[in-house]
Amino acid sequence: MKPLPPKEPDRGDRRPRPRVNRTKPSRPIRRLVIWYRRNAAVTSLVDTATSTASGAASMAGSMAGSVAGAAGTMAGSVLQPLVFDPLRRLQQGPGGGAEDIEIDDRQRLWVAVDGMGGDHAPGPILEGCLRAVQLLPVRIRFVAESGPLQRAVAELGLQEELDEAVASGLLQVISSGPSVGMNEEATVVRRKRDASINRAMDLVKEGQATAVYSAGNSGAVMASAIFRLGRLKGIDRPAIGALFPTKDPAQQVLVLDVGANMDCKPAYMHQFALLGNIYSRDVLQVKQPRIGLLNIGEEECKGNDLSLRTYPLLAEEGRLLFAGNCEGRDVLSGAFDVVVCDGFTGNVLLKFLESVGSVLLDVLRAELPRGRRGKVGSAFLRSNLVRIKKRLDHAEHGGALLLGVDGICVIGHGSSKALSVVSALRLAHSAASHGVMDDLHALSTNSDSTAVAGTCG
Repeated sequence: MKPLPPKEPDRGDRRPRPRVNRTKPSRPIRRLVIWYRRNAAVTSLVDTATSTASGAASMAGSMAGSVAGAAGTMAGSVLQPLVFDPLRRLQQGPGGGAEDIEIDDRQRLWVAVDGMGGDHAPGPILEGCLRAVQLLPVRIRFVAESGPLQRAVAELGLQEELDEAVASGLLQVISSGPSVGMNEEATVVRRKRDASINRAMDLVKEGQATAVYSAGNSGAVMASAIFRLGRLKGIDRPAIGALFPTKDPAQQVLVLDVGANMDCKPAYMHQFALLGNIYSRDVLQVKQPRIGLLNIGEEECKGNDLSLRTYPLLAEEGRLLFAGNCEGRDVLSGAFDVVVCDGFTGNVLLKFLESVGSVLLDVLRAELPRGRRGKVGSAFLRSNLVRIKKRLDHAEHGGALLLGVDGICVIGHGSSKALSVVSALRLAHSAASHGVMDDLHALSTNSDSTAVAGTCG
């Protein structure tokens, strides 16, 4: 038998292969892939942490392995959220599913709520209170007329939730007489003695609540607070202080007065600065608040007669740090912690700021591109837009403090609904738990009325 010829080496199949038509991915998909590749450092960091922990587990035995495996799991859970996942963000919603915080019932404070105050009362006010007792360390004494409250509970389907909150001791319903209307004169609180706002103020005066909240007639709330709680010694006119956002997410600026006193004297403005200084220091935890006087220019010689006469009082006051005049463009700059103005100017400023958030979001929605590209872009921007809305939406701040009365009083927006109520109750709890009233009493005790009213400290 003849030997077989040697087999030639396999050089591969040289026959031409059929061309495959590959569809080019759309531009949004390509951009999405590019984004993930650019952020590969984060992904690799997570993988490295997990693989390192797993390697340590295999080398260190069963006991050390369980510890290292736990470390890998922890590293993955901490670092994995850094990898952007639009679908996950959209599914979780604005809250992100991270609001399950256990509250110690021993830490809860009683807050009296005027259930009949506001344009939409009492339904949305009650709804906000029911949500607040689940999210905040508070208990609510809800004061309202029985008839309107029962109808609102039935319309909103809150009966089961209300019964549960009452049974668990988180909410107590207190009946009141005819309430004060939004369009009534402030002095009507003298005639309607059993109105919800008066009953709520009495709860604070009697020590059954540490703070009071109302979204009703601002003038009536202020009048009731003065008649029932009384002014602090040495304070001629209480002021409404509102928290404004700044360009720094961690900083807020307190502006007062924003509506309680339309016509002011220099002595009132001086008192506003002293009140705002204590609140900013105690509640906002600003070590040395910078006080500004709202004006049309930085120079000392600028402004109207009220500004010119107030400036030297603040400049010579030794109990606070006066940083000079604050122009309108500097209110949200973060250069000041407290801004003082008369109630007319402050209210205009407040209402203008309330409109900025909604207008800005409408502009952003109009400018976002349409179609698939717009949907992908919106997915990336959604969390940013939510944060912008939370910083500019007045509902996220809830209300303003009435400073200068002998008790903690929060005045809400007339259009307040559940979210605003929760935010306002958070503000009331913060003020009550930081000992603001102790320092305000110390201010009036350590200073005679002449010093508080405008002379050098």
